[in-house]
Amino acid sequence: MAQFFAIHPTHPQARLVRRASEIVAQGGLIAYPTDSCYALGCHLGDVRALTRLRRVRALDERHHLTLMCSDLAQVASLALVNNVQYRLIKAATPGSFTFILRARRELPRRLLHARRKTIGVRIPSHPVARALVAELGEPMLSATPHLPQDPAPLSDPQEIRARLEHDVDLVVDAGSCGTEPTTVVDLTGDEPVVLRRGRGDLVLIGAAG
Repeated sequence: MAQFFAIHPTHPQARLVRRASEIVAQGGLIAYPTDSCYALGCHLGDVRALTRLRRVRALDERHHLTLMCSDLAQVASLALVNNVQYRLIKAATPGSFTFILRARRELPRRLLHARRKTIGVRIPSHPVARALVAELGEPMLSATPHLPQDPAPLSDPQEIRARLEHDVDLVVDAGSCGTEPTTVVDLTGDEPVVLRRGRGDLVLIGAAG
């Protein structure tokens, strides 16, 4: 049965953040708040945790998972980022954007889009998500808890606990985050392409609203 941490949404308790990051580092799968929906998160190097995440979400290798990062330095360690891309991401983050980028060769193939060899990255603004990634010391592999039979992502921590208590190891409760997902922007071409309009303001990436 999943553990349940009630954590302050703007001033997360250090001991709870530390314990949550330990659960991730030890191969656990957690549900945690972000600035755009809740997310399921696990250690990027743990194959079993990744398999659990894909099973819960019913995802295949053609679905972009997201690497939740603390800053642009972490993004650049995972993906190929040129000067134009760097400036665009810097202008829009921290915030509710997921950027699709070409992955560095060092990344394990299991983390990449099977055909395109790309990854999704984001730098969240939610204090709890930022604290978790900072405490972990590396990006966290994530996906929204949008179950295949549901019309929208799970947004209530108590419902997440009830629905996924045997599938996750921890639910981090910081209140509701809503159900609007991130804005997804593909940066692999010559111009940014908005793949999904979500909570992120298109003005921040120089696109029309």
